[in-house]
Amino acid sequence: TAVKQERSVALLRGINVGGKNKLAMKDLKQIFADLGCAEVQTYIQSGNVVFLTDSDLLQTLASRVKAAIAERHNLNVPVVLRTASAWRAAIAANPFGEVENLHLMFLEAPAGDTSMLDPNRSPGDFFHVGRAEIYLHCPHGMGNTKLTNAYFDSKLKTISTARNWRTVLEIEKLL
Repeated sequence: TAVKQERSVALLRGINVGGKNKLAMKDLKQIFADLGCAEVQTYIQSGNVVFLTDSDLLQTLASRVKAAIAERHNLNVPVVLRTASAWRAAIAANPFGEVENLHLMFLEAPAGDTSMLDPNRSPGDFFHVGRAEIYLHCPHGMGNTKLTNAYFDSKLKTISTARNWRTVLEIEKLL
């Protein structure tokens, strides 16, 4: 039987931010190519990789990319994957519509128990938990919210990485 090829996106958390965790996009592309991905492209310098791979490889790709980055660049970088169909479903499920300062936080695993999340943690900011995403509307900006990766990661016992809505839509075009 033919193995299904699927366009997917990898989101790396915390690279090339404020001069820390520097990783050249050409090196990142090479890691994905070396692991068996095709048509590898990056979007901006903050660790967004769009690629074609088979569904079998996709199952282990996040841990293999993380290990390769650690080995080659001595960086511990969380990697969150989404297929093109899951990416588009997350866009379609946006509960806030077209608002300023909208971000989408992608979770490594489905959200699970959300009862520990405090809707009033950051007054004036709003979040909505989807299946494996959190939609953040932060009218005063991400730099001023208490709805951070660290907060959601600790409460939901997962790894998350956020992208602004414009970046989410640009990545969709690459998919």
